[in-house]
Amino acid sequence: MPDLLANLNAPQLAAVTLPPQHALILAGAGSGKTRVLTTRIAWLISTGQVGPQGILAVTFTNKAAREMQSRLAAMLPINTRGMWIGTFHGLCNRFLRAHCREAGLPAQFQILDAADQLAAIKRLLKNLNVDDQKFPPRELMHFINAHKEQGIRAAQAEAYDQFTSRRVAWYAEYEAQCQREGVVDFAELLLRSYELLQRNEPLCHHYQARFRHILVDEFQDTNRLQYAWLKLLAGRGGVPPEGGGACLFAVGDDDQSIYAFRGAEIGNMRDLQREFELANVIRLEQNYRSHGNILDAANSLIKQNRGRLGKNLWTEAGAGEPIRVFEAFSDVDEARFIVEEICDLVRAGAPRDQMAVLYRSNAQSRVLEHQLFTLAVPYRVHGGLRFFDRQEVKHALAYLRLIANPDDDTAFARVVNFPTRGIGTRSIEALQEAARCANASLYNAAASLAGKAGTSLARFVRLIEDLRSETRDLLLPEVIDRIIDRSGLRQHYLTDKEGQDRLENLDELINAATGFLREEGATSGDGDAVPDGGPLAAFLAHASLEAGEHQAGEGQEAVQLMTVHAAKGLEFDVVFISGLEQGLFPHENATLERDGLEEERRLMYVAVTRARHRLYLSHAQTRLLHGQTRYCLPSAFLDELPPELLRKVGRAAAVARPVVAGSGQAAVSAGAGALRVGQNVRHARFGVGVIVSAEGSGPEARVQVNFGAGGMKWLALEYARLAPL
Repeated sequence: MPDLLANLNAPQLAAVTLPPQHALILAGAGSGKTRVLTTRIAWLISTGQVGPQGILAVTFTNKAAREMQSRLAAMLPINTRGMWIGTFHGLCNRFLRAHCREAGLPAQFQILDAADQLAAIKRLLKNLNVDDQKFPPRELMHFINAHKEQGIRAAQAEAYDQFTSRRVAWYAEYEAQCQREGVVDFAELLLRSYELLQRNEPLCHHYQARFRHILVDEFQDTNRLQYAWLKLLAGRGGVPPEGGGACLFAVGDDDQSIYAFRGAEIGNMRDLQREFELANVIRLEQNYRSHGNILDAANSLIKQNRGRLGKNLWTEAGAGEPIRVFEAFSDVDEARFIVEEICDLVRAGAPRDQMAVLYRSNAQSRVLEHQLFTLAVPYRVHGGLRFFDRQEVKHALAYLRLIANPDDDTAFARVVNFPTRGIGTRSIEALQEAARCANASLYNAAASLAGKAGTSLARFVRLIEDLRSETRDLLLPEVIDRIIDRSGLRQHYLTDKEGQDRLENLDELINAATGFLREEGATSGDGDAVPDGGPLAAFLAHASLEAGEHQAGEGQEAVQLMTVHAAKGLEFDVVFISGLEQGLFPHENATLERDGLEEERRLMYVAVTRARHRLYLSHAQTRLLHGQTRYCLPSAFLDELPPELLRKVGRAAAVARPVVAGSGQAAVSAGAGALRVGQNVRHARFGVGVIVSAEGSGPEARVQVNFGAGGMKWLALEYARLAPL
């Protein structure tokens, strides 16, 4: 027993050794919550308060469940494999396998993953003769899952207009189809388990009596149905327990609730306090991960949120290094600084796999990947694909390849029915046979097919021919923009609930083409038009090369790239948080949603607390958006950090900025007038300053202004709207 409880701090010890009662453990980032959970289970078993079969432990990932089992096996001389430790879905699957007859399922029922569920919905809509262009299957899948996660069957779903009424009817048809085929989707696992326990009181009493202690990890990420399921098993959900109920031990952090878009209800934590009448909330505030400056910054940031349960992270590790803040002129400048800083750290002996670059949006990875590729730095995209490997990017590139070379059968096969055009598998097989017999490409063989298949294929060929004609005299970024629109890709992802990231990646592909032209000077001799081959062929080759080589191989030490969402639960010695600009982080969509800004701030809090020793925050004054330069304002989150914790850093070689000599000789145009070096100007955000240097002309004109306390800023005159004084 002393060994089991050794090295626990006072709040951890209090949480582990609580007497049998309901409890909420507010566990801050890096405070040892996994250790507390597993030690609590080991303590309950080793003190004889409960047997291994009386424990129900719920995690949010299979990896966390395996880690918990592994730790328990090291602590106790028991076989942990038979214990009920797992995710909500895994535990409900186990429950339904044991009670399939009572649940109305066949003994060998199958589980539909997300791809299988989407395929089943597509098949359903096709059988019902529903136009899947007008009513996208993925949108219906989100509608069904959202209702199930609220515990709402089709029979109870509200049909408040004609459009919703149709979706409710298809939801009912989908339920019938799944029941007929003996399959369940992920949301159904939990809903059917909950319904069975609710209506079958003897069965519910059995499990209430069996599980004397229910322990839940990441409680802040539970949705309404998951919380209702937990309450039912703990004897607070409508089926009173016989002889008491289970003790619910919930561990979570309301400051790290970042999954509202997946249905997570941050309000569950307050409901737990009220409904279970919790007299005492234990706070784990001592952090074992980060240095003090990082934690002070995180505390200062998150205290801006209202309605928190409240805690303050601290550490015994000392203040550590100041937080480095870099203001870049452009997104390319920012990426170059980050990658060169990584190279300097590696030369100083820092391991690459202990460095992470975080970003708010997946699309931001493209310019970072390009700089890593340029400097031959191995990297790995965590929890996602490299930019040029992403589905939507590969679709757009396939259309580009067909314009450059209609005989590219791989590109043809990829997009001939994407977005869907009614060209099915049999039509493709017939086309492939015709092409083989004629020794021709799929594109050229399309004219040989008759009937409905021939008509549909002819329409696709006409689309490609029209695109070739329409884009002949356009700039490369304009070619890509036109293809995204005319192919139907943009409209396809607009109707997808999760299509925002994909649309941002398509816009970033336009940015990639713009940057490529600037870097390579890939223009024809008679201007910037894109002829056959030329810049288009060069850009496609560039995309293939960047996609094919530089992601690190298995086991190779590599820099980690990921979104902030993907970084949850991870930690690194060095963390770069990039793109800290208004509209990007916090994301512009946050202003459209209730409490959206607070969720963005929690996301920033998660990002900051990933760093152990060194933290970089970077933002750019300009960023390419849809192929155009956009002037950016620094993120408001930067203003919420104590200035004494920050150190502004720069890199002289980051961007070649020729300084214009003289105190008043050089001038740059600013609207109808002109500005000169040495002139005083006023900026709406930064106040009064003096121009110290200038460069460029026309749309590329920019000046460097000394704003005194506001620092030195490079400003693009096209966007800055400087007023001469």
